Amino acid sequence: MARTKEFDRTQALDDAIQVFREHGFEGTSTEMLVRAMKIGRQSLYDTFGDKWRLYCLAVERYAAAETDAHIAMLHGAPRARDGIREMMERVAENASQPCLGVSSICEFGQSRPDLTAIHQVADRRLKHAAKQRISEAQADGDLNATLSTGEAANFLFANIAGMRIAARGGADPGALKTIAHLALQALT
Repeated sequence: MARTKEFDRTQALDDAIQVFREHGFEGTSTEMLVRAMKIGRQSLYDTFGDKWRLYCLAVERYAAAETDAHIAMLHGAPRARDGIREMMERVAENASQPCLGVSSICEFGQSRPDLTAIHQVADRRLKHAAKQRISEAQADGDLNATLSTGEAANFLFANIAGMRIAARGGADPGALKTIAHLALQALT
């Protein structure tokens, strides 16, 4: 008779996310994962497949959570411009924590179709929400109405990626807040 798994799959996946956030795919060993996840090597393989499959599951879960958090910020204020500002400030405040989304793109680009598909799902969902709020802010007269909502969203998310990379490189929180402020100001 097979043994019942004695660990929380979701918690183990969250623990793997933390390791991958800090070390990337290549920098993470299976030993590091089993220690962090508090499971045996065989349980890792039986539950999550190989290291690559675990990585994809981790990126997918992380991307969904970050997308949800960004969308919550976008819709967290009645005025659209304030929601956009809150999203940018959230990134500035949390950028010192490694971003699994940005680091996975830096590590693999578009060389792995399965990983690219995960990024595209999150990207479409997030940009759709951002474009809606940008359009509302334009209608309110808070953002430049001549800008394409798609181009404005791309600009914001390029700045978000830049802030996360700058933080990894040692940028202080004040500098990141300035970048967030200037990015929003550029759209007015």
